[in-house]
Amino acid sequence: MLTAALYIRVSTDKQEELSPDAQKRLLLDYAEKNNMLVSEEYVFIEGGISGKKADKRPKFQRMIGLAKSKDHPFDVILVWKYSRFARNQEESILYKSLLKRNNIDVISISEPLIEGPFGTLIERIIEWMDEYYSIRLSGEVMRGMSEKALRGGYMSVPPLGYTSTTPGSPPVINPEEAEVVKTIFNKFVNEGITMFQIARQFNEIGLKTRSGKPYQRRTIDYILQNPMYIGYVRWNRQHHSSHTIKAKEDWIISKGNHEPIIPEDIYNAAQERIKKELRPWKSRPVTDYKHWLTGIIKCDYCNRALVASSATSRNPNITTFQCSSYAKGKCESNSVSSNILVPAIMEYLQNVINSGVVDYIVKTDDKQIDVTLLEQQLSKLAVKEERIKAAYINGIDTMEEYKKNKELISSERRFIEKQISDLKVDVKHDHKPEMLSRVKELYKILNDESIDKIAKNKALSSVIERITYNKRESKVKVYFYYR
Repeated sequence: MLTAALYIRVSTDKQEELSPDAQKRLLLDYAEKNNMLVSEEYVFIEGGISGKKADKRPKFQRMIGLAKSKDHPFDVILVWKYSRFARNQEESILYKSLLKRNNIDVISISEPLIEGPFGTLIERIIEWMDEYYSIRLSGEVMRGMSEKALRGGYMSVPPLGYTSTTPGSPPVINPEEAEVVKTIFNKFVNEGITMFQIARQFNEIGLKTRSGKPYQRRTIDYILQNPMYIGYVRWNRQHHSSHTIKAKEDWIISKGNHEPIIPEDIYNAAQERIKKELRPWKSRPVTDYKHWLTGIIKCDYCNRALVASSATSRNPNITTFQCSSYAKGKCESNSVSSNILVPAIMEYLQNVINSGVVDYIVKTDDKQIDVTLLEQQLSKLAVKEERIKAAYINGIDTMEEYKKNKELISSERRFIEKQISDLKVDVKHDHKPEMLSRVKELYKILNDESIDKIAKNKALSSVIERITYNKRESKVKVYFYYR
């Protein structure tokens, strides 16, 4: 008596195929009529899985693993149709050959074959037809979904900030999640911090993604570049098998019927910054050859950036700055060389240090946003408490489990409350002594020849919002801030 394994699969497209129960019944009938023994542990059922890729089918891989073992526990694999075993002819031949080496046959109970070369030829034709059908079906599904996407239809799970009510219908805004999305755009566009820094700040306050995982840079990047937040539907962006991004011309972006979360000007500003900061592989970063004042020094007439040109071989230590609007005819020439600009700035800083007088603004918007997010986290803890209480009352959790879960929530609440307390700094508090200390430290850094341009630029950005230059008066003004 032969021992048989049953492999049962219902694919994602669910074309005219039998249910798993129906396939199992027919396979067991065939095994009984042909004197084959079937053990329940060797019945492998996979539902809603495509047959194109064998490595995406865990039950299939387990069955093949057992078949390859030294004392393989079955002599034959029964399937309803060969298409259940594989829809990829190359993989079908590969795995059947592997099984043959272990003296295991694959039998389709609805597609009987004759012995010999002609039977093998018929088997290959059946495999080819199955693969062709799969390719054609995939193309038809793709065309149908593309057409739906072009009409603004919804076919995937909505991103953070939206909740799907019914499949295919426009998603609605989730207020709590929408606040997180707005915070991300505000921090990136208005505060100028990086995606990595946003992710780190969220993780520091215990904020999690929808799936309960910590934020990563790529999470922030996906949100910032998703046109759904301005009312559009995007589809066909990546290959589902490899998760690699397709060429942009293959994407489908159309106007949706859902409510936007982010204004278009903010979204466009985010795309512009991403485009500017995207560097080709092995290209030199701008900070390698620009001055340490780049991005900080502004035109006093139009408040646009004074752009630094590369130092010439004639004057390798001198950089010339010019208003970015001058070349477009929108501002007068406000050019100045670094050998004039730098001493003027250093003198300005020295005067502040000597006088002990420093004018500055206090930036607290980011803290207020963080407090809002933390308070939202607190409200979620109250919901969690109600759930664990209900689980105890309904007999799902024991008293010990309830106490343990309650202590975990209490611990998390104490942590969040402490962070809120730390963030709620009195704006009217006198930060002047600390500001003077920071200015002194900055002055030392800028005077130190051993410190590179990038470090000096970062030191400037941590204390100074901008520096303006007025050519008519040969005057600089420094705008300090305290965060």
